[in-house]
Amino acid sequence: MQFDITYDYLCPFARNANEAVLKGIDEGRDWKVTFRPFSLSQAHVEEGGADVYEDTSASGVLALHWGIAVRDNDAAHFPAAHVALFSARHDDGLDINDEAVIRSALDKAGVDSAAIAEIVATGVPAKTLAEEHTESVERWSVFGVPTFISDEVATFVRFMERGLVSDVDRVLDLVGWHGLNEFKRTRVPR
Repeated sequence: MQFDITYDYLCPFARNANEAVLKGIDEGRDWKVTFRPFSLSQAHVEEGGADVYEDTSASGVLALHWGIAVRDNDAAHFPAAHVALFSARHDDGLDINDEAVIRSALDKAGVDSAAIAEIVATGVPAKTLAEEHTESVERWSVFGVPTFISDEVATFVRFMERGLVSDVDRVLDLVGWHGLNEFKRTRVPR
């Protein structure tokens, strides 16, 4: 199965879904996945406001630049880097707008952070973020993360548990069912 999944390191639900997808790949699922960045900061810009794609002071944008640079230039390390950036934010409570935090997370994931810093400095990851975020909004009406995109259908989900591959299996079973538009619990029993 081929699909895209959106992410922003700010979102715990994106973390839950992206970790589950990575775990499924590790377990041997036959998935061809594109990890597609989506800036929640950009999604919340007031109409007519300035885009945040190059604004590294906007929440989460700098981490997205670094994640994109790893994804596009060091694919072998992307899964570990992806998890490390989510972990820096959600496990460690660190500021992922701080380059030192990002470098440390990537170094621990085996990434050559100096090489990635050079790529980020070119501005290419910022342009990639703008292109992929804009395409997600214009082509599939994506509004948040995580969104699964398959066969021109985009499905926004929120997994309550981390890393459950079975949750991804369920979503992938449903994305092809075009008779279902929305399934939303009015409250989550806890």
